[in-house]
Amino acid sequence: MEVILLEKVANLGNLGDKVSVRPGYGRNFLIPQQKAVSASKENIEKFEARRAELEKAAAVALTEATKRAEHLANVGKITIGSNAGDEGKLFGSVGLVDIAEALTATGMVVEKREVLMPKGPIHNLGTYEINIRLHSDVIQPVTVEVIAAAE
Repeated sequence: MEVILLEKVANLGNLGDKVSVRPGYGRNFLIPQQKAVSASKENIEKFEARRAELEKAAAVALTEATKRAEHLANVGKITIGSNAGDEGKLFGSVGLVDIAEALTATGMVVEKREVLMPKGPIHNLGTYEINIRLHSDVIQPVTVEVIAAAE
């Protein structure tokens, strides 16, 4: 299935690229999320008419993400308290939601989908470097310290 991207999509292409994707990915994700349109003659003409508008919106989104990244860089270290055993193993884990809530408490709204944890949730006490993807081009690292909660 051929589609035209209406915004930059990670590992796929940039705004305006005509790419070939599997039909299910195009029909079920890209088109409903308004990240792409099918590459028909009619849609290509409509896209070319809207190209400047879409590029301006993409530039605004990138500028906003950069400002958010600067704010996160100034936050420093985030501390999360959790119940833990004597050996430093947590009773449970610290996941995406916990980190997003801790960052939101600093005054910066961060959604759980923006938190990247490729190794999965945190199960031990310690200090961890977590990446926050604010835009496909802007990834800001944040230091998260997991400490034992006071009883």
